[in-house]
Amino acid sequence: MDMEARRHDTKGESVCVMSEEITVDWRGKPSNPNKHGGMRAAAFVLGLQGFEIMAIAAVGNNLITYVINEMHFPLSKSANIVTDFVGTIFILALLGGYLSDSYLGCFWTMLIFGFVELSGFILLSVQAHLPQLKPPQCNMLADGENCTEAKGFKTLIFFLALYMVALGSGCVKPNMIAHGGDQFDQSNPKKSKKLSTYFNAAYFAFSMGELFALTLLVWVQTNSGMDVGFGVSAAVMAMGLISLVSGTLYYRNKPPQGSIFTPIAQVFVAAMFKRKQICPPNPHMLYGSQNNVSSNGLVAPSSDPGKLVHTQRFRFLDKACIKVEDASNRKESPWRLCSVTQVEQVKILISVIPIFACTIVFNTILAQLQTFSVQQGSAMDTQLTKSFHIPPASLQSIPYIILIFVVPLYETFFVPFARKITGHESGISPLQRIGAGLFFVTFSMVSAAIMEKKRRDAAVDSNKILSIFWITPQFLIFGLSEMLTAVGLIEFFYKQSLKGMQAFSTAITYCSYSFGFYLSSLLVSLVNKVTSSSSTNKGWLSDNDLNKDRLDLFYWMLAVLGFLNFLNYLFWARWYSYGLISVSTTRQQNPHGDNYGFTNSSKHVGDESIP
Repeated sequence: MDMEARRHDTKGESVCVMSEEITVDWRGKPSNPNKHGGMRAAAFVLGLQGFEIMAIAAVGNNLITYVINEMHFPLSKSANIVTDFVGTIFILALLGGYLSDSYLGCFWTMLIFGFVELSGFILLSVQAHLPQLKPPQCNMLADGENCTEAKGFKTLIFFLALYMVALGSGCVKPNMIAHGGDQFDQSNPKKSKKLSTYFNAAYFAFSMGELFALTLLVWVQTNSGMDVGFGVSAAVMAMGLISLVSGTLYYRNKPPQGSIFTPIAQVFVAAMFKRKQICPPNPHMLYGSQNNVSSNGLVAPSSDPGKLVHTQRFRFLDKACIKVEDASNRKESPWRLCSVTQVEQVKILISVIPIFACTIVFNTILAQLQTFSVQQGSAMDTQLTKSFHIPPASLQSIPYIILIFVVPLYETFFVPFARKITGHESGISPLQRIGAGLFFVTFSMVSAAIMEKKRRDAAVDSNKILSIFWITPQFLIFGLSEMLTAVGLIEFFYKQSLKGMQAFSTAITYCSYSFGFYLSSLLVSLVNKVTSSSSTNKGWLSDNDLNKDRLDLFYWMLAVLGFLNFLNYLFWARWYSYGLISVSTTRQQNPHGDNYGFTNSSKHVGDESIP
């Protein structure tokens, strides 16, 4: 694989070295820096990103309305259908990242699964258009008990189309960011600086796509029907694929290098076989170690700066680097002997798991804004003028309106100001940025709970319908927290990216969304079960009428869960940072100031401390 190549020295022993980055053009020939890559090539990928998120967001964010009003599923089941759908998209990002890095490459993965996603949109449009594929029309709000729920062949077609979209979108998502990043040569300082600009542009394209989806496309769905709305999503996705194909002549492509899991598996297998071995007292005695310790205790310069130095964390994996000497002096199998660099790469992957896990609750809260908060809006006064009503699903555009303005302001004003105080090139470190977002998201649920209690009391006690604008604060607060957490998480994983695993590393960040939406489905079912003490006492979310449900109590529970998750994150962020202090200190002690044994020196672990 590209992450690490093996060669044989003059003695016939296997030596681990880092291979040079190789990129090719569309014909498979070495890419030309003057013709391929750069922002021009990345712009075509940004086009796909903007159009794809526009298409999928228009479906996902208004899907709950469709499954209730057209397919006649009850509210709690409908909420779970939406969260399961979104969760599946993001967990399938792992498949897309694996196929890209290992076998297909980013471009072909996006092209193949982009057409799968397009086919799903078309089938959804057909299903929504033909009466034969839907249950008889019925008003779920007025006569919900007598409405016929979709079953059999009708649900088969619906879920087939829905999960074709999920498969396509899931496999496309991680490769858009990875392929765009591949257009910039990180070994070239000038082009490496433009990489940061690309990530800002990518998030801006994402926000613009969401904004158009939640305003224009949702308005089309509401006023022209879901069949037309799904058809528009198909057309938008087709435009995204045209944008992708249009840049073919300009892309620099990283060829796949075989299974990315093999070197990782080799470390665990080798460590298991040698579990009874005793690690040597000096790390430089390990196979392939770059810790050349001199007599004064300092780390000497490495002849290969692409390799990683040994760290003290997860020392049980170091046993994979113990070279067994016997009389035959036979060369050990890669499944029995691994280099320090290979082991350290696995250590990095393990170390980031707790940070990743702490963002799951954040995305569970996001799931509420796409399900129950939409239903909140449906139960409120949506009239803006005499002839115009705000589609409840369009409320989800509020965070992205904020992002369009706040992200440039954040980069223009906050980062330079914070840089003067912290000395960090990004103003604050990615871990600090994630933590701030996890703290603020708690107040989004506090606002949601307060507003739902006010709305419910007004409807039940006074028979009044509040304006839909009362629930905008929860979306405003979430927009701020998403700018911090989502961007911080992508930046954090980018800094940990291992060579040859760019797409898969990006896919890991999407899994947080997946697990968050799955957790939302689990919480809804669990809360209903726990709060239903008898057959006459229904659960908080068991009714289709929000005036009878206790959505406000569910929101308060999520607020408490969010705050506890923030405290949990503080623990793991400090654990992650302090585990790397010895490496950072060693680097600072080096009188030459070189980054011996580190990859992505300025982007690695030394600046990830939480004060």
